[in-house]
Amino acid sequence: MNLIQQNQRSLERREETGCGLGPQEMENQLPEVPLFKVFSFLDAGSLLQVGQYWNKVAEDERLWRNLCLKRWDFCNFSCQQLGTQTWKQYFLDQTKCEHRMALAQREDFHYKEATGNLGILEHMAYLSGSGHPVTGQEKSVICTVSSKRMLYAWDVQEGTVIWSSPVQPYSLKLLATLPQVHLAFTVDLKGTVKVWTCQDEDALATFTVSKACFSLEAFLTKDGPFLMVGNSEGDIYTLTVPELRTVSKVNAFKYCVELLHCSPDKKWIFACGIHQHILPKIFWVESLLRPSEDESPLSVALPFPWCCGAGWAPRRANRITVMYRRGSFRKTGFTTFDLTIERPGGRAVIQAHQITHFLLPVGMESPIWMGVSDRNVIVFASGPSLFLFTISGSQLQRCDNHQMSICYLWVDRLHVLTTSMDNSMHMYMWEEEGRCPCLKSCCHLEQVRSDFLPSCFLSRAICDNKSIVCVVSRSRESSILEREACSSAFHGLCCPECTVEPTWTSS
Repeated sequence: MNLIQQNQRSLERREETGCGLGPQEMENQLPEVPLFKVFSFLDAGSLLQVGQYWNKVAEDERLWRNLCLKRWDFCNFSCQQLGTQTWKQYFLDQTKCEHRMALAQREDFHYKEATGNLGILEHMAYLSGSGHPVTGQEKSVICTVSSKRMLYAWDVQEGTVIWSSPVQPYSLKLLATLPQVHLAFTVDLKGTVKVWTCQDEDALATFTVSKACFSLEAFLTKDGPFLMVGNSEGDIYTLTVPELRTVSKVNAFKYCVELLHCSPDKKWIFACGIHQHILPKIFWVESLLRPSEDESPLSVALPFPWCCGAGWAPRRANRITVMYRRGSFRKTGFTTFDLTIERPGGRAVIQAHQITHFLLPVGMESPIWMGVSDRNVIVFASGPSLFLFTISGSQLQRCDNHQMSICYLWVDRLHVLTTSMDNSMHMYMWEEEGRCPCLKSCCHLEQVRSDFLPSCFLSRAICDNKSIVCVVSRSRESSILEREACSSAFHGLCCPECTVEPTWTSS
């Protein structure tokens, strides 16, 4: 048989088996289930490409919803809430919003003054906007607590207060929100927990903890929303939402619970207190939501006292990185664990497998704020600089965009925001193309002032796909609330006591 005859026979075999068919014919030949499984591993760009040939499977709503859930925490809502929009359209619209944020220019910003004696604006969190921006028309709304013992809700785009609570008996010390159900939670100086709709005058429910509270975490599970509160005696309360009924109460430590941090998949809760005799613990959330009278909640202690921060890997929900202090000079270290549940002898046990750890170089200022990204990267602030390290201790990047020390760091899956004592703010976005992830510098906003005095309180910043919000406190009686919105508007709010007109620049 000559070469031509061999090629002809090979072609005939491919036609018989379907291996020589074009993409359109292959779509009819290959079963949908294996194709769906393969396509579930693709990113959005690859899914759009294969959609030219395998359109029926590549357009499957489940694939695009999974992509949304991987990229944005707030996408855990129903198809009914999505309306007539498809998950693919939603994904593409949200991506466009992010692109506009990354390309913000100087002319996209302006400044406004608020009216009224608002006091010092302290904790803040998004009530909506980051929760259900389904059609792109919803307004971003944030909540702030004030030194005036009030809770405010703000329309970010308009720069106005749209709701305020009655004056509370005691100072409000903690704030959390659940944008998915449009609820806010506060805890006051005496341990009174309240849940608010930010529409009605009175709170929906009230719960009183016996001792002062230091930590608050709200999260949404497949069984509904829940709230966790940590107090000064080391107790962790798990409460239903919105009723604030006690589901469980567990004594985690002998000292106060200063940090509660739920994993992205809502299966683990990290708890710690900043103390030399406290080992941080990780609880299996299911055991707190369904407590047993015969057994203690499932938990594991991590052998690193003086814990001062922690972050969950966004897309690897069982991986956590912990920041701790060590030695008489309080050197800072980072350690990373993978968590599993094993059942030796049929009894469930949490295992924490240490992946790696390292100490920061001698002479580096100990960081206060940290965050974690995918691909095994830690971001933290040290002095005026922002650093990117691998979890094994290799420095990837150093960003020097502030003249004074960074006083606040905010990290999510897409953005990193920093503020400094000179009231400047810088926004970065994660770039994961290439071998190593890095931070792309997007914009720097500086307030040009006549007195050049630093703020006497820490300025804080948060953002979503459509806005950036920064609070700057000038004195013991006033704050500025500054905003940037994707609709080519930068909104700033300040109290009447703040008379300095700021000038903003964008880099």
